[in-house]
Amino acid sequence: MSDVTRILSQIEDGNPAAADQLLPLVYAELRKLAAAKLAQEKAGQTLQPTALVHEAYLRLVDRDSVQEWEGRRHFFVAASESMRRILVEQARRKSRLKRGGDRQREELRIVETKVPDAELLALDEAIADLAAQHPEKAALVRLRYFVGMTVPQAAEALGISKATADRHWCYARAWLFRHLRSGDAYR
Repeated sequence: MSDVTRILSQIEDGNPAAADQLLPLVYAELRKLAAAKLAQEKAGQTLQPTALVHEAYLRLVDRDSVQEWEGRRHFFVAASESMRRILVEQARRKSRLKRGGDRQREELRIVETKVPDAELLALDEAIADLAAQHPEKAALVRLRYFVGMTVPQAAEALGISKATADRHWCYARAWLFRHLRSGDAYR
């Protein structure tokens, strides 16, 4: 009889300390199983293998409902099934309207900036000054510069027309250029 089978028998008999002994023995295998399950999921899955293992393990060794394990193999089959159910439940939650199920997910692009720190700090200060006078224009600059959105994407995100976004972008660029060149941002 393997250690896992022996500990599973102890859990069935109601030994509360046995569940604590089981996890270190099966964790690596459960983690591999979880990683394999998540690899089959579509991109954008937010659940990590560790979280999946922990959730499945808690369901498997629930002290309120006694499980009868036929051995190691039965435990891992049940673990796999538990992970499948968790993934299905998460997919159902994500598809609900209150969780944005009617919306299309988009990747967020973070733009790498190769700007020296001093210039980046000056730009951030200048954008803050712009925001004090023109918050919508400053929001557009942040979306364009730091997120890398196009004018149409930023316009949609802000709920303004493309023409308005074009005007705001033109104004904000000129305002920032003048502000940064005047030395106000380098105080």
